Amino acid sequence: MNSMYFLISTLLDLYIVIVLFRVWLQWSHADFYNPFSQFVVKITQPVVTPLRRIIPSIGGFDLASVLFVYVLCIGQSFVLQMIMLSAILPFNESYLLIGLITMVKTAGKLLFWVLIIRSLLSWVNQGRHPIQIVIIQLTEPLVAPIRRRLPSLGGLDLSILVPIIMLQFLNYFIGDLLTPYFAHLWFGL
Repeated sequence: MNSMYFLISTLLDLYIVIVLFRVWLQWSHADFYNPFSQFVVKITQPVVTPLRRIIPSIGGFDLASVLFVYVLCIGQSFVLQMIMLSAILPFNESYLLIGLITMVKTAGKLLFWVLIIRSLLSWVNQGRHPIQIVIIQLTEPLVAPIRRRLPSLGGLDLSILVPIIMLQFLNYFIGDLLTPYFAHLWFGL
C-alpha cells in the first residue's frame, strides 16, 4: 500500500501545484507566451475551460481554477485516507477543512520554493532563461515592495529572505493553531 500511497500522492501533488501555478500566472499577469506558461496552460486547459463556462471569474481572479484545486485537495485527502486505512470511510465535513488547509499549505510551499529557486538562479544564471523570467514575474509583486523598504546593502538583495522567513513563521503559527483542533477531531483529546 505504501507504493500506491506514494504514487497517488505524488501525482495529485504535482497536478495541484500545476493548477496553482496557473492561478498564480493569471494573478501576476505573467507572460502566457513563455514556454513554461504554455506548458501550464496546456496541461490544465482540458479541465479548467469547461469549469470556466460554469464558474465565472471575479475581477481578475480565476475562481474556477481555485475551486478545482480545492476539490482536488479534498479528493486527495479522502483517497489517501482510504489507502492508509484500507477502508472506505464516510465523507464528513472535516475533509472540507483538511482540503482548505492542504490548498493553503501547498500554495505556501509553492511560493517558498519559487522564492528559493529565484534566489539560486540569480546567483548561477545571469542570462534571461524563460523559466527565470516567469519566476521573476511571479515573485516581483511580492518582493518589490519589500525591496523598496529595505536599506541597500551594496548589491546584496535580502528582499527574498523576508517573505521566506514570513512563510516559515506562518507555517509554524498555523500548525500551532490547528494542532489542538485536529488532536480533538481525530483522537478525541
